[in-house]
Amino acid sequence: MASTSSSRYAKHRRIGEDEELEETEEEEEAEEELERFDDFTIASSWERFISEIEAICRQWLADGAKILMQKGAEGVPPFENLYMIKRELKHGKRVYSMEYHFMKSAKGQNSYWDDDTHSMQLSFGVDEFLIIAPLSASGVILDDPESTKLLSSVAIALSNCGSNWPAFVPVHDPSRKAYIGIQNLGTVFTRRFEADRIGSQVPIRLMHLEGLHELFLSKFVLSSTDFPARVKVHFSMKLSYRTPEYDHDNETLDSEATEPLTENEVANHPRKLWDDDCPWAEWYSAEDPVKGFELTAIWGERTFEETLVMAEVENASSFDADSWFLQPVVSQYMVDDSIGKFVGFASQLHLLVNAYESSVEAQFLEDFVADTSGQDNSKSTATVPPPSVIDRVMKDLFSDETGNYMEAENKYSRAMRGAPADSLFGQFCLHALWFGNCNIRAIAVLWIDFVREIRWCWEESERLPRMKSTSSIDLSSCLIHQKLQMLTICIERKKSLNREKGAGYKDETSNSMAVNKSRKGSAGVVPKMMLLNTFQEMHAPYTQDAPLMTEDMHEERLHAAEAFGNAIGLSGQLERDILCSDMSAFKAANPDAVFEDFIRWHSPGDWVSEDKTDGNAGWPPKGKLSQRMSEHGNVWRKIWNDAPPLPVSEQKSLLDPVREGEKVLHYLETLRPQQLLEQMVCTAFKSSADILNKTMYGGFKEMKTKMDQLYATMASTLKSLQGNSDVNDLAGDLKRLCQVFEHIEKLLILSASIHRKLIDAPRLALAIFYDYFNFYLPKMGTSLESICYEKEFTTKEKVGMYERDAVSNLFPPPTANQSWRKVLSMGNLLNGHEPMQREIIFSVQERISNGHYSSPTPLCTNDEQIQTHRMYISGTSNDLWVALSVTSWD
Repeated sequence: MASTSSSRYAKHRRIGEDEELEETEEEEEAEEELERFDDFTIASSWERFISEIEAICRQWLADGAKILMQKGAEGVPPFENLYMIKRELKHGKRVYSMEYHFMKSAKGQNSYWDDDTHSMQLSFGVDEFLIIAPLSASGVILDDPESTKLLSSVAIALSNCGSNWPAFVPVHDPSRKAYIGIQNLGTVFTRRFEADRIGSQVPIRLMHLEGLHELFLSKFVLSSTDFPARVKVHFSMKLSYRTPEYDHDNETLDSEATEPLTENEVANHPRKLWDDDCPWAEWYSAEDPVKGFELTAIWGERTFEETLVMAEVENASSFDADSWFLQPVVSQYMVDDSIGKFVGFASQLHLLVNAYESSVEAQFLEDFVADTSGQDNSKSTATVPPPSVIDRVMKDLFSDETGNYMEAENKYSRAMRGAPADSLFGQFCLHALWFGNCNIRAIAVLWIDFVREIRWCWEESERLPRMKSTSSIDLSSCLIHQKLQMLTICIERKKSLNREKGAGYKDETSNSMAVNKSRKGSAGVVPKMMLLNTFQEMHAPYTQDAPLMTEDMHEERLHAAEAFGNAIGLSGQLERDILCSDMSAFKAANPDAVFEDFIRWHSPGDWVSEDKTDGNAGWPPKGKLSQRMSEHGNVWRKIWNDAPPLPVSEQKSLLDPVREGEKVLHYLETLRPQQLLEQMVCTAFKSSADILNKTMYGGFKEMKTKMDQLYATMASTLKSLQGNSDVNDLAGDLKRLCQVFEHIEKLLILSASIHRKLIDAPRLALAIFYDYFNFYLPKMGTSLESICYEKEFTTKEKVGMYERDAVSNLFPPPTANQSWRKVLSMGNLLNGHEPMQREIIFSVQERISNGHYSSPTPLCTNDEQIQTHRMYISGTSNDLWVALSVTSWD
């Protein structure tokens, strides 16, 4: 019996071994046949399509993320950690695009609420994924059968190559656009994905957390026997709020007013703009670069077992959220360099530079104003505003202003050689920027009227508006401003002379020359100096100040001195008048003085002393005049002989106000176009920067640094405009300066907007500005070419607990017009405002050893948990997106 059993067992063993051997031989033969098989003509097109997908996936799988990036994988903006590589495939008449998205580093399980998460990652809880779709304008599948076929093809290909990438295929029909997907997690588990969207009115039940929680439970709790009655559901939520737009339709000027304004009242009370009290508001109203704020409130993961708890969460205050994040909604014009997109000082300065380029086309400003009909040039095509506009500008410029302008305290101001922004010429330049389209013809018309008004002030002895009453001339300013300072002084002196003539003042100089020998006009005794003939103490006289001169007058004086250097230092009439005044004052203070006494006091170098060096000098002192003063016909002696003894108080002023005033007017009326535009460019840049520099922006360090850099750049560039300059060489530099100016002007307006909106949260305001500053910094080049910069600003700043009150003030309670849809509210209100988007993640986790997820194969420890069901929900009252992933045991 035993032997029979043994032989039977041996027989079965041999049969089994023979069968295994035959199966092994058949498999080897089949493999050899497959290896020798190169002809796919008998394979269906679908099989060849699967084979092509498999080959591509095998190559991507073998390369890995590092090599794929070296092979040209592209970053997926705006995500910093996500890359994509794609290939095109053809199946029948359709061409498909297969995209593999992967990350340099895997995301953590609880990191899906950050800003570096793709919508597919957030929806389905995956790190990497494949998407295959038709290569068409819409990029979607036209029907469900085709999408199912595509998904099956990818699933088979991924299974063959051993990849566990999740694959997704878009589904489309007239009512929805969603995704279906699949992921092979090994030999035991498979994860299936599906998503759907409601693009119209969402059912009220699904607008609330209770209904959404029930929707999630309905995906796996089919009966009370499937799961315990109380299911532990993991819950996390993200709410996004957007600050309300300003309600212009219900605006009232008085916050306590209850009656609407009439049409006349509205016309007489214009609406207040956001920048009405900003320094630039006098010239233009800037579009608010901060369109609003987006607040993100995040509830970290919690575990709930009852649906009723969802109602409590929905009614909870947003202040109960674990984290708040704030992001400014920045206007697109901040990164758009298109002409006309941004209107500010920079755009007008660019027009002024164009006018400067055109200034070389004529020698006189009148040539630009003359009738140029029929000529095809910039003079004929440039437009000029009507006379009424010109009259309004003149009225504004010559209004009764005190002229108490303040110079900007900046170390670069002198190098820029411009006029102060509040001075008469500074205001002219600023008005010219916004006058018409700031072309050369319009500027010429404005200048001619401007000079005509100045001549009227001169002839009528009326004080020039916006000019300080001063006795000095600022030689660091532009020449036109110096001339206007000179004219202001001349008008005051002329008015003083007219008053003296009206009072019956008579010049009795000739009668007092020989009669009055008394000392007059002494400023004090000169130490250790006595008069040669009388041994009396020498007195120093009061003398007239040097006559006021503008920069060009100093240059003329210098050139005259160089040309007539042998005339004993007397290069012109002005020097003779000064010397004669000093001699007259010296004679009045020292009635018994001689010419040699004056030389010893006024020009000690022309007195050659012959006294002994031992200090025992006798009287009179031994010495003589220098050779040049001793020459026959010496000019100084001749002037001394003719000079009457008159103290300063009785002398005629060295400055002839009538003569010098007419000189100023002649300069203004004959100024060359290029000379005018050079000084206008310097003054306009300086004045515009000085106005912007008065902006209150919270003392942001980076902004102050940029303003200092702007002044330094302007000083370096505008310095080339002084003197004889080539317009063609400088135009490019000036246009680059306009580009730099625009960048900094935009940032300054942005900083002012952030500062005033978050004035009660200075740390947060500084952090947000710093984030945007670093985002915008790469664009702030000096090239005339616009830098391609399509990246969106998405950085969010965490709000501190002590800053939440200030941030909540950005959401004032809604008006009646804004809250008409309150009946459809989703809950989670913040000061009466519902979130613009609510995102939720529900999930259920289970131990592998429990229930039907347990495996007879010891693949993992019994304590490991898997996420069996996950649902991502995103939506509002008008839109709902639901994505579900389910892990099943195969």
